[in-house]
Amino acid sequence: MALNNKPRLKDAAFRRFLSLVLITLFGVVLLLFLLQTNTVSNLVTEYSNENDLDFELTYNYTQFRRLLNVPNQSGLSILLEKRNQLPPRNLDLFPKLANDHITIVLYVHNRPQYLRVVVESLSKVVGIGETLLIVSHDGYFQEMNTIVEGIRFCQVKQIFAPYSPHVFKTSFPGVSPLDCKDKEDAVKKNCTGNPDQYGNHRSPKIVSLKHHWWWMMNTVWDGLMETHKHSGHILFIEEDHFIFPNAYRNLQSLTALKPKKCPNCYAANLAPCDVKSRGEGWDSLIAERMGNVGYAFNRTVWRKIRTKAREFCFFDDYNWDITMWATVYPSFGGPVYSLRGPRTSAVHFGKCGLHQGQGNKESCIDKGVVNIEVSEIDKGGNINSEWGVQVLQHQGGYQAGFKGWGGWGDLRDRELCLEFANMYHFRHGTSS
Repeated sequence: MALNNKPRLKDAAFRRFLSLVLITLFGVVLLLFLLQTNTVSNLVTEYSNENDLDFELTYNYTQFRRLLNVPNQSGLSILLEKRNQLPPRNLDLFPKLANDHITIVLYVHNRPQYLRVVVESLSKVVGIGETLLIVSHDGYFQEMNTIVEGIRFCQVKQIFAPYSPHVFKTSFPGVSPLDCKDKEDAVKKNCTGNPDQYGNHRSPKIVSLKHHWWWMMNTVWDGLMETHKHSGHILFIEEDHFIFPNAYRNLQSLTALKPKKCPNCYAANLAPCDVKSRGEGWDSLIAERMGNVGYAFNRTVWRKIRTKAREFCFFDDYNWDITMWATVYPSFGGPVYSLRGPRTSAVHFGKCGLHQGQGNKESCIDKGVVNIEVSEIDKGGNINSEWGVQVLQHQGGYQAGFKGWGGWGDLRDRELCLEFANMYHFRHGTSS
């Protein structure tokens, strides 16, 4: 009897082996399909359960995450983090990037009617097909995602902040049931949190702005396969920035002229620092303090910014740009100038603040539309390499010594901010 059982045992083992091979092949084919379709909508629909997320993170963040003091991730957080690893879309339409391309990063929140305007303006930018557009989302919002997935005019890579307060519904960095509110006393109320300098406790919806910007900067420069070795300039724009057709060509000219015309300039800007200005119209380049509309800098500048992580993360203001102006830039030891042209190539058009204007509220855009005049001179490059540089000194705005508008006093926010700076680097020793 034992001799007669051996063939059957071998057959059963073979069948189990064959089943494992088929299951493995099916998993590989499914993963390749997901990589090819490459839409977060597919992943959210098909993989809504954390147990289904069985493909591994591929970049160095995985190696260091266990060393970081970050919140336990939800299923959606893990899903979005893995989604960030996928390659850009539209590789079939734009298989190669230009050798001297300037990567564009568009960071967005949840204002879909704004985003439609920005995407339409980008579609008309001369040279847009030469570069990579990275869209960084503050959390996951289906309508915002759908708009981005419809882009066909260049390579597009989406990344989603996995630690956005909008991803954590019942725990930090979102709203925790034990969190202190408004001006509550933590001891008397037995609640959690540290108030800001004005006695107010954190608002997750507000602090997400600074968290997203800092996470995005660390991720784009140090955490993505597509950009972690990029040494040139990267352009940063927001969902309420209208981009003129000549923006990319002008930026190429400015970054090429900067070493000669303004060697002490840290960046190049598409727009004046004063968001109400459309430029002076002079026959010269302008050097002024760095603006927050269409700004571009290189890895050397980023490394300098990153060394100021503690200054950035411990300054009591929920605005990333005011934090930079009031504490980071002044710590560089001299003026931080940015080079731009005499005519703007980008315009801030938003009428609503952060996380306002969702849906079709027309009040957020004048009469429900954006009416920005684009002249013939704005349709092609208009930077003259023979121009000199006018330096605008003693400018107004937020300066060193400003104590901040608050909203950033909770120690948990400050520590999470610091962890983002460590996310792609060894905690001890030199960074990669």
